[in-house]
Amino acid sequence: MTTCTSRAAWGNLLRRLHFYVGLFVGPFIFFAALTGTLYVATPQLENALYRHALHADSVGEPQPLAEQIAVAEKTVGSDLRLHAVRPGLAEGETTRVMFADPKLGPSENRAIFVDPVSLTVLGDMTVYGTSGILPLRQTIDYLHTSLMLGDVGRLYSELAASWMWVAALGGIALWFYTRPKRRINNRFQNRRRVHVTLGWVLLGGMLLFSATGLTWSQWAGGNVDKLRAEMNWLTPQVNTTLSGQHEVMDEHADHRGHHGGMMMPEMAMDLTQFDGVLSAARNAGIDASKLEIRPAKTMDRAWTVTEIDRSWPTQVDAVAVDPHTMQVLDRTRFEDFPLMAKLTRWGVDFHMGILFGLVNQLLLVAFGLALCVLIIWGYRMWWMRRPAQSAVSPVQTLCQSWLALSGWGRGVTLIISVLLGLALPVMGVSLALFILVDWLRWRAATRVTLAESSAK
Repeated sequence: MTTCTSRAAWGNLLRRLHFYVGLFVGPFIFFAALTGTLYVATPQLENALYRHALHADSVGEPQPLAEQIAVAEKTVGSDLRLHAVRPGLAEGETTRVMFADPKLGPSENRAIFVDPVSLTVLGDMTVYGTSGILPLRQTIDYLHTSLMLGDVGRLYSELAASWMWVAALGGIALWFYTRPKRRINNRFQNRRRVHVTLGWVLLGGMLLFSATGLTWSQWAGGNVDKLRAEMNWLTPQVNTTLSGQHEVMDEHADHRGHHGGMMMPEMAMDLTQFDGVLSAARNAGIDASKLEIRPAKTMDRAWTVTEIDRSWPTQVDAVAVDPHTMQVLDRTRFEDFPLMAKLTRWGVDFHMGILFGLVNQLLLVAFGLALCVLIIWGYRMWWMRRPAQSAVSPVQTLCQSWLALSGWGRGVTLIISVLLGLALPVMGVSLALFILVDWLRWRAATRVTLAESSAK
C-alpha cells in the first residue's frame, strides 16, 4: 500500500468522492437545475397563455359566491366533490372553483374559472398543488420532480438533492487542500479557477436548494418530517374540531403527491354558506387579496379560510369557521409561527420562486444557469485531465484513498457514511453503488499491476 501523509490521504479521498459525485450524479443535478430554471421563469408565460381563464373583462358588482359556485357545479355535473374555492377578490380576477376528480392524479383538481360579475365560465382545466399551478408549469414541475415517471422518477430528484450539498462542501474543502501556493497560468488551472469561483458564489444556493429539495423527497422527506416533529418545527394548522390542539400542515403539498386521505361521503351543502364563511373570516382579520375557502369533508369539522399570498410579506394566516353559526373556532397567524416553521415556509417559497416576486425569479434563473455551467465546466476539467491509458493506478480509487486514512479517520468516515445513509436512503444506496464500482475498478487495476510485475 502506498503511504502518504494524513493531509494527502484526506485530499485524495475528497478528490475521488468529488469526482464520483460529479461524474455519476452531475447529470441529475444538471437536469434538476435546468427544469427548475424553466419552472421559475415561466409564471408570466403561463399567465399570458391562460389569460382568458384568469382574467375577466366584465365591470360591476360581483355576484354572491353561491351563484358563482352554482354555475361551476352545473358545468361539471353532480358527480364531483367540491374541494375548494378561491374567490376573485380583485377587479378583473376570476373565481376558481376546484373539484376533486378521481380521474386526475394526486394533488390535482379540476378547476372551473368563473367571471364573478357576468357568471360566465371562462376556463376549465386541471390545477396542481397548493400553489394551483396550471397545465404548462404542471408539466415542467413533473419533469423537475420525477421526469414524468411518477414515484419511481422521484428517485432522480432525491438523488440530486442528497448529493448536491456534498458536492458543494466537498469541492470547497478540496480547494482548501489542493489550491496551489502560487498562481499558475495554464489551461487547466484557469478553468479550475472559474469552477472554484462559481462554486463559492453558488455555495449558499446549493445548500439551500439541497435542504429544501430533501424536504420534498420521497424517502428522506419522511425522516425530515420526523425530525421536525421531534424538534417542534412543524407548521401550526387551524383545528377544525370544537376542541383540541393545533394540527400541523405540509408546506410541500405541491410535490408530495397525495390528496390527504380517503374521501368521506358527500354531504349536502348550502352554497350560501360560502358567503357567510368568507364574511366571518374577513371580520376575523383574514385580509389578504388571495384566499382559499375549503369546505369540510364531514359534518363534525369546521370549514377553513386560508390566506395563500406567499410572497413578501408572507400572508398565510388561517381561520376555522363553523358554517352553521359563522363562529370563528380557531385561527393561526404567521407571526406566531415558530422560527423554524417560518424559515421552512420562506425556504420553500424561495425555492419555488414566489417569495420576492420577479427578483426571486431572476435570482433563481441566474443561479440555475450558473449551476449548469459549473457542472459542464467540471466535466470539461475531467476531460482535460483524463488518463491517457485505460490502466488505473490503485491510488486513484476511492477504496485505496479510504484505506490510506488513519484508523481514526476510517472510523469517523464510516460512522458518518452509515448515519447519512440511514437519514438519506437514496444517498446510502448510491454510495454503496459507488463503492462497488470503485472496488471492481480497484481490483481490476490490482490485477493489471500484478500481471505486469510477474512479466518482469
